[in-house]
Amino acid sequence: MDKIARLETFIVAPRWLFVRIETDDGAVGWGEASLEGHAEAVAGAMEAARDRITGLPAGRIEDIWQLLYRMGFYRGGPVLMSALSGIDQALWDLKGRRLGVPVADLLGGRVRDRLRVYAWIGGDRPGDVAEAAAARREQGFDAVKMNGTEDMDWLDSPAAVDAAVERLETVRATGIDVGIDFHGRVHRPMARQLVHALAPHRPLFVEEVLLSEQPEAIAQITQGTGVPIALGERLYSRWDFRRFFELGAIDIAQPDLSHAGGISECRRIAAMAETYDVAFAPHCPLGPLALAACLQVSAVSPNFVIQEISLGIHYNQADADLLTYVSNPEVLAVTQGSVAALDGPGLGIDIDEARVREAAASPHRWRNPVWRGRDGSLREW
Repeated sequence: MDKIARLETFIVAPRWLFVRIETDDGAVGWGEASLEGHAEAVAGAMEAARDRITGLPAGRIEDIWQLLYRMGFYRGGPVLMSALSGIDQALWDLKGRRLGVPVADLLGGRVRDRLRVYAWIGGDRPGDVAEAAAARREQGFDAVKMNGTEDMDWLDSPAAVDAAVERLETVRATGIDVGIDFHGRVHRPMARQLVHALAPHRPLFVEEVLLSEQPEAIAQITQGTGVPIALGERLYSRWDFRRFFELGAIDIAQPDLSHAGGISECRRIAAMAETYDVAFAPHCPLGPLALAACLQVSAVSPNFVIQEISLGIHYNQADADLLTYVSNPEVLAVTQGSVAALDGPGLGIDIDEARVREAAASPHRWRNPVWRGRDGSLREW
């Protein structure tokens, strides 16, 4: 018997939501449904999912995915898709553990043995970036990402552009590759001139150059620059990505495996991106289960280029970092800018269940900051 008997969620520091699925014969799988700032909403969505999947065969992953996506009448969006993502990851983990193989083997087998990774520097308001980049090199990274700007007005001072260029120059001078994240906080009147000013300093990519509600404007920027444009953390399915691929709006697809339908859907998004000659670099400023899921899909995706990793990211707390809840942290060791493909069963990491349950007894209430300009108007975070 392998019918789903129990679905549990755990809201744990710093800002994550873990999912545990157990079958009637005692098999267990873990996933991550973290939706930053909205953990309670996702936990609520799990109630309907629990009613629908309890008693179903855990091995029928695609059937359960379709059921949860299609049979609630309302579909898509960050909350419902994050809940589905965590369940999907847990079911793949459970199946891999039952069979004694990594998820990558169930997806066709890996096409690489190591995966390039990058870490964050600089925080929400980037500062001390050269020192931070040097520290990341000591940790084994050869690429980093940082916010390109602080909060920015619709039409801002040229000094704000100069400051962004200076930060990029400073980090590039350390010899490390640098991705620049606009974080959706830049609007069209500033975005083109920022990309134009940064281009001579050769960022690895520019991420979320505009909010994803603006596919046509993003396409114009992409087609007017040689800088690779990345986007995808606020797209939640292959249908959301389709418009961007058709427009030639992005060079690098960045679905988040905890927001965009889990392993099942993001494998499809990666394959869809490949047909448009678009690279695949999963978004993941989240926890270890989300990262492990990313690494399993990336290992089998020919168009994978680089993986975000949240070790020491500014969102994490002193008492809860990427490896806090992991019993085998050595499998995520960074060496010469990359990590080894995970070859343990399931997702390839082991969760310290006792520590998770202890942490969930005091659930986080993480919220992103609210920023306002000098005139009191809201700014994008």
